[in-house]
Amino acid sequence: MTTKKTYRWSVASKPDNQLTTQLAKEINVPETIARILIYRGITTYAEAKEYFRPQLSDLHDPFLMDGMQKAVDRIMKAIETNERILIFGDYDVDGTTSVAMLFLYLKKLGCQSIIHIPDRIIEGYGISLTGINKGKEFGATLLISVDCGITAIDQVEYARSLGIDVIICDHHEPGQSLPNAHAVLDPLIPNCKYPFKYLCGCGVTFKLIQALEQRRDNGQLANDFIDFATLATTADIVPLVKENRILTKIGLQRINTEPRPGIRALIESSGTQPGKISTGQIVFVLAPRINAVGRMGDATRAVQLLTSENYEDAKLLAQVLEEENRNRRKIDEDTFLKAQELVENLLDDASDPAIVLHHEEWHPGVIGIVASRLVEKYYRPTIMLTTVDGVAKGSARSIVGFDIHQALKRVEDKLIQFGGHKYAAGLAVELDRVDEFREAFNVAVEELMSQEIRTPELRIDAEISLGELTPRFLKILKEFAPYGPSNMRPVFLARNVETVSQPKIVGKDHLRFRVRQNQFVLDAIGFGLGSLIDEVRENGKSLDLVFSVDEHEWSSGGSGTPEAFPQLKVKDIRRNTVDTATVKNEQLDFNSNQ
Repeated sequence: MTTKKTYRWSVASKPDNQLTTQLAKEINVPETIARILIYRGITTYAEAKEYFRPQLSDLHDPFLMDGMQKAVDRIMKAIETNERILIFGDYDVDGTTSVAMLFLYLKKLGCQSIIHIPDRIIEGYGISLTGINKGKEFGATLLISVDCGITAIDQVEYARSLGIDVIICDHHEPGQSLPNAHAVLDPLIPNCKYPFKYLCGCGVTFKLIQALEQRRDNGQLANDFIDFATLATTADIVPLVKENRILTKIGLQRINTEPRPGIRALIESSGTQPGKISTGQIVFVLAPRINAVGRMGDATRAVQLLTSENYEDAKLLAQVLEEENRNRRKIDEDTFLKAQELVENLLDDASDPAIVLHHEEWHPGVIGIVASRLVEKYYRPTIMLTTVDGVAKGSARSIVGFDIHQALKRVEDKLIQFGGHKYAAGLAVELDRVDEFREAFNVAVEELMSQEIRTPELRIDAEISLGELTPRFLKILKEFAPYGPSNMRPVFLARNVETVSQPKIVGKDHLRFRVRQNQFVLDAIGFGLGSLIDEVRENGKSLDLVFSVDEHEWSSGGSGTPEAFPQLKVKDIRRNTVDTATVKNEQLDFNSNQ
């Protein structure tokens, strides 16, 4: 089957000219920059100042969150009376950073606390009876869950029956009823007055620490933990706007200048460059290593690294994460190759709108990653299942714009259980009903998926000429970082661009060439776009390019500092034969969580 993507280009329509001109003048930027800011909901000087120069003082009062007062009162009582505390967290980056942060904070206050992170395969996700019993044996009278617990109704009742109060810090969607906990912190609780709804679990935990420090009249101590919130916010793929952007931008400065021993060891063992850590390096380099220990075994090892206060100890722990990540990648690659083989043999490219695969020996810790890779390769909603305790269990991943949770709900009579959200879910199916489920799920996807969604969209911020890419323009553009969902790197369209060199395939199918427009010549590279080499092979051929702008460093030799040059990071190429009127124009909602 063919896997070459054809994109639909969506060029954002221009906002009101008067608003654009006014904002450009107020903050002294080119009008193209002002238009991009307006698309992102930034229309005033004050909003632009918060965007480009965020301060911790811009964060909301943590006591605006429902339940915060009760949570703080209970924790302060536990501190004053020397109660023991169990910290219960999830096994991913968001969970392990939340646990590490709260453990270190309580330790600074002299609290006795232990942690518990469930075994992914044995205990599964969320608060477990095993963990509660561990807390009881420790003598804990307070359990604080982080990045989980919002649906743990029965587990909270069990903890209460043992004399353990529960405080829940979560950011997931609540069910119809809330657990009967002492306090529940979650911005998504109905009628919660907290203004920002997109914090990750570690972000909610950070707000709890902020509130405790306000009570103690020592607000600065909370800021010592902002690096944890940065790792989690970036890795959990929440919208990088408002409070999330503030936490991430300021936290990145901390990580790049004063990394704590565990984070420093992780950076160095992964081969990344200290001082130049970006959101991209967190997502693609650091986060997979933290996640790997939870996927392959005991996630507590990630917490041990993150809480390490001795660099030599941290280096040894970082090597454990490195080794587990190598193991994970090998299993991941073997699984991906087998999955591709099944797809090529079983999938009807013309009629099957989704991919549902089952193999009894696939590792439960990697099938979610592989499902995401299959979505990227084949651009179809994908479900990967393996066999656990005689049941087919697995992960579902979706494409942009398609609600896979809704599709699963349509066929819930074929499932033992399922849960998740629009783009990712977990599920379980009886082994003898996998084929039946596959057929029903394909029907549900066919009925729910519009034709437009089936073609991936390239959202374009602005049409520009290459001559606009001046040093000042590029300097301002860099200030849009850190990038993430709802604040992606700006994407541009340049029309009638000529090639001025013979293109080359470099690395793993990357297309390198040079382009010219009105005497402006720039380097360009299209990662994974080797199949488009014929489009740019002839010098002087007129092309339309969709690209972002990056920098690459080049040294002329000697001991001089490498110079940074702009480079077009090409996303798609078309021969210039399309009538410009046929290109779709629409106002984009950059503040949506899509």
